[in-house]
Amino acid sequence: MAGGGGIGPTNGKAYPGNLTSKVLVTCIVAAMGGLIFGYDIGISGGVTSMPSFLEKFFPDVYAKEVLLTVSTNQYCKFNSPKLTMFTSSLYLAALFASWVASIVTKVMGRKMSMLSGGILFLIGAIVNGFSKNVAMLIIGRILLGCGIGFANQSVPVYLSEMAPYRYRGALNTVFQLSITVGIFAANLLNYFFAKIEGGWGWRLSLGGAVVPALIFIIGSFFLPDTPNSLIERGKGDEAKSRLMKIRGIDNVDAEFNDLLEASERSKQVKSPWGNLLKNKQYRPQLIFSMLIPTFQQLTGMNVIMFYAPVLFKTIGFGDTASLMSAVITGLVNFVATFVSLLTVDRVGRRALFLEGGIQMFVCQIVIAVSIALKFGTSGDPGKLPIWYAAFVVTFICIYVAGFAWSWGPLGWLVPSEISPLEVRPAGQAVNVSFNMIFTFFIAEIFTAMLCSFKFGLFLFFAFFVAIMTIFIYFFLPETKGIPIDDMGAIWSEHWYWRRYVTIQKDDDTKKSTENKLQSQGNVVEKQV
Repeated sequence: MAGGGGIGPTNGKAYPGNLTSKVLVTCIVAAMGGLIFGYDIGISGGVTSMPSFLEKFFPDVYAKEVLLTVSTNQYCKFNSPKLTMFTSSLYLAALFASWVASIVTKVMGRKMSMLSGGILFLIGAIVNGFSKNVAMLIIGRILLGCGIGFANQSVPVYLSEMAPYRYRGALNTVFQLSITVGIFAANLLNYFFAKIEGGWGWRLSLGGAVVPALIFIIGSFFLPDTPNSLIERGKGDEAKSRLMKIRGIDNVDAEFNDLLEASERSKQVKSPWGNLLKNKQYRPQLIFSMLIPTFQQLTGMNVIMFYAPVLFKTIGFGDTASLMSAVITGLVNFVATFVSLLTVDRVGRRALFLEGGIQMFVCQIVIAVSIALKFGTSGDPGKLPIWYAAFVVTFICIYVAGFAWSWGPLGWLVPSEISPLEVRPAGQAVNVSFNMIFTFFIAEIFTAMLCSFKFGLFLFFAFFVAIMTIFIYFFLPETKGIPIDDMGAIWSEHWYWRRYVTIQKDDDTKKSTENKLQSQGNVVEKQV
């Protein structure tokens, strides 16, 4: 089965339960964690295109871009190590924070990890809004990054555990939808704040991050923890009661028993990190937790999002036009994410991955050729015809749409749903870490790459889009409609991964689980 196949649950399990209003509201509130990530992606590129911001913090770029006192190639005007460190320092902080967050998520629960992330992001937003120098900017960015590391580690796991398995894809996609809302809001605010007389609009852009931070903090405070997390922390009776409420039915024995059994297996794992890294049973989870976030960044999408105004400015758009183009791409990103939300649990993960990859590849080739023909190697198109600018922006928008209904949401969904409970926080930490490593890497070298590769930068990303689409075709089995703690079967039946994964029932674990269920059953029924 070379294509990875659409393997369903082989044991025929189909847990009863409804998509209750309680779960829907809970997942929407939790997904607001994406707001802080999206707002930062959108805001950073916008302020770096504001002349007053450049003049205060990055005078070398200001001299090349605004004063024109330093002659340089159009592609190289924003090539500044200090400027890229302003953008990329956040992702380095998020990398380290995600490892700490994995421990907090396991020991104290998903809710506490989300709350911590919101508070750290709030402090970082305040520091950035009042920044007097580059050092304050970097400190603020580090705090923002710590907040994002906590949120990105805990929110996708929370959503995957709360959602009924039939709706897990759609509810997890709300996280990516929230990211797109943050990006669009940031781009829109940048457009209006850049028009403020006196040149202090950048403070409102950076300081405005307190709004999504407060939304996330308040929402996290009122969220219930997941049944999986409660069981993990020895609160089995409360977990069963919670499961009944969120599924909207009185009999959740089948799902609860499997959660409890998964927890017993988890407790027998002394070192989740060691098992994830060394135990071949978890080899596919480890590989996908590393490669999916890596490939997600090598699509070049984050370059478009947090450098959109800089990119549009470089290829011939004026100050206001570049910010408006960023608003347009942000809006496309938001709207197109709904396609994934509506189809991910119907057509499946593989179909969206593959279609989105092909669409992005074609668009990147067209964009590279278009820029090469008009902008050449100097990056100066002279007077850019309106129709030509519209053509380039159109294909950038088609590219953004392809990402928004494929690698954007699925890059968070798939890694969060494939790991068993005993290594789930560790697996998600690996996912976030690789996401942040490569986000940092791309952000750090983007302006230098643009200066060196020029229009060839789009061909660079197109090459990786082709590689990752082929990888998904051959190695990712379909995960739609499979209960989260029943995912092992898809790996044991896959043409490649079955050499690593075998499904075995541990008699000692089953006996321990049955004894624990029997001892807890009467207490649970009385409390419910």
